[in-house]
Amino acid sequence: MRTVRTVVMTGGTSGLGAVAAQRLTREGGVRLLLGARRETAGAETSPLHLDQLASVREFADAVHRWLDGAALDGLVLNAGTLRADADGRTVDGVETTFAVNHLAHHLLLRLLLPALSTRAVAVLTTSGTHDPATGAGLPPPRHADAGLLAHPERDPGRERSPRRAGQHAYTASKLCALLTVRRLTHLPGGPPTAIAFCPGQVFGTGLAGQLPLRSRVAWSVLGHPLLRRPLRRLEPALNGAEEAGAALADLTLGRLTPPPGRCYAALRSGVLSWPDPSAPARDDQLAQALWDDSDRLVGYRS
Repeated sequence: MRTVRTVVMTGGTSGLGAVAAQRLTREGGVRLLLGARRETAGAETSPLHLDQLASVREFADAVHRWLDGAALDGLVLNAGTLRADADGRTVDGVETTFAVNHLAHHLLLRLLLPALSTRAVAVLTTSGTHDPATGAGLPPPRHADAGLLAHPERDPGRERSPRRAGQHAYTASKLCALLTVRRLTHLPGGPPTAIAFCPGQVFGTGLAGQLPLRSRVAWSVLGHPLLRRPLRRLEPALNGAEEAGAALADLTLGRLTPPPGRCYAALRSGVLSWPDPSAPARDDQLAQALWDDSDRLVGYRS
């Protein structure tokens, strides 16, 4: 008898996440639960608002009820946002990009860790923009101080341009994803496999939904499949949603596995590799500090 894999996913209703979710649900023997703001046809969903920590706790409770004593085999934390500035605050008083991209996922991880099986795979979506060496054009993260990222008005080095402040909030949150995975690889009782997945530059997704209209239109147009081949000549990191979603699904199912000592997967022109992330992303002390500070910010006590 084929063993059923249970997978929980955020960010599975649009873009590359929707592609990954469709691939997972088409698999025989995969049971998938999506945390989402709205129900999705053909998928099991449960309400989740990542800008509300109370909603994260309610969703985690729903996951445990859904599991009904079974173990969790896959946890895919793919949801994310990129905003025009860093001025937004959640109901918990936290800068919105940091709250959605990192803090909510940290709390969800903490609440679901006890349910992970002995073969579990945790995948967190990150971005090459965390590393200044990629030359991505966005301001690279200056730090991963959870307190300052949650309250950037307290940061003495904060970007003064609203646009660049919003971009910095994004790139710093993606550094946080890598540091979270770094901590998971050394965490007693953590998942056997933890991966930070960079899908590369994927236009046409919902990531730009909070940007100004002109940016949203450009993002949508650049995502057209007919433009992908010529754009790749200029941007090797470019991928289509189908390619990125397929890689995310294969990582979740264990079809693509990290080499020993590697936890960062980067998709470039449809090809997955396992490069070194930036130096800060490999800093165990920084990973521990972010983990502990995030625990404090979400009010989690082990």
